[in-house]
Amino acid sequence: MTLHYGSLYWPSTRPNPPSYPQLFEPVRCHALVIGGGMSGIACGYTLVRSGIDAVLIEQGTIASGSTAANTGLLQYSNDIMLSELAKQIGDEDAVEFYRACKNAVEQLVQVANGLPREVDLRRRSSFYFASSESDLPSLRREHEMLDRHGFGVEWWDADRIESVFPFRKSGAIVTHGDAELNPFLFVTSLAESAAQAGLRIYEKTSALSVEGVKGNFIVRTNHGEIHAEHIVYAVGYTPESAGDARVNAKFTRTYAIATKPIRRSLSNWHQRFMLWETARPYLYLRTTNDDRIIVGGLDENYRQPVLTDTDLRQRSRRLLSELRQLFPDFEAEAEYEWCGTFAESGDNLPWIGEDPGTPGRYYALGYGGNGTIYSAIAARLIRDDIMGIKHPIASIVSPDRRTHKKAAFR
Repeated sequence: MTLHYGSLYWPSTRPNPPSYPQLFEPVRCHALVIGGGMSGIACGYTLVRSGIDAVLIEQGTIASGSTAANTGLLQYSNDIMLSELAKQIGDEDAVEFYRACKNAVEQLVQVANGLPREVDLRRRSSFYFASSESDLPSLRREHEMLDRHGFGVEWWDADRIESVFPFRKSGAIVTHGDAELNPFLFVTSLAESAAQAGLRIYEKTSALSVEGVKGNFIVRTNHGEIHAEHIVYAVGYTPESAGDARVNAKFTRTYAIATKPIRRSLSNWHQRFMLWETARPYLYLRTTNDDRIIVGGLDENYRQPVLTDTDLRQRSRRLLSELRQLFPDFEAEAEYEWCGTFAESGDNLPWIGEDPGTPGRYYALGYGGNGTIYSAIAARLIRDDIMGIKHPIASIVSPDRRTHKKAAFR
């Protein structure tokens, strides 16, 4: 399945990543991870670092799927506001989930800082602004709830915003403790470290069939056979390959551009905040380590990415226009542009944990705008479950939870 179309920026930053062999012989392991993207590599890394014998297979090459189109924002705030999530699942669970997301940012920062290769990780604050006056009441409620539960947020009014930015918005929440990184560098570097720690990685190896039960799964691939006690499905935006009807996702396609490096100083961009807005679908912006600007958004209700340069260029021009409205002094020109598949769940929560119908099968499906955060949560939660430890948000993100909104494959 095609997951993206266009020219991707991140792979250009590491044109010759490490490669791994194809599986040609039977192997045995305690845990098999299917999928070599952000979630799969995070799971494989965490498992082997915890002393669990693990194998990872990827039907293409490591980080070649949706990871290559990921825009690398690490934010604990979700597509669904904390105050809205509380209405859906209750205050206690909603706050617990948000705290888990905040902790996941710290875990990702710690892991990234421990890698031998630079992955362009930078700590950033996030700037969540009201797209219109009508969004102010809900944004104020969100600020109040985040503040009441100790998330350390700030409220900025229009005058304060205008004092440090070249634009004026009626209000915004500033959250601290977030970060940004290069997802392609991160995943390929994490895979290297995982392999050094004992993870057996096989590229160009597809899982064709799965038989058996917990403790004795048999996975047949295009050339070899794998015997595993546990299986982790980290299959990204191809949930059908996980084979569970509970994973009932809504698919869209989204767009992004990366500009050429901005020739003049980015001083008008206050502390290089990561910017996003209350409108849905929302616009989001960040800077990069080499002074580019990444702009994303314009989500459309189609699963398949656009497949022509003309269609892609039309959306890229719109993103560039949005950037220029916010920062009119920047001489911004798009150098990379892409369209990618994106998925969301019906209740805005990821599917993470053991399949209740088939013990020993786990899902690491981090659907939503916080996919990298969900990958980190999935790695710890699944590792804990295999080791007999109960993770604090296991019931919240469990695959057998009751979803509160209907979603469907598109």
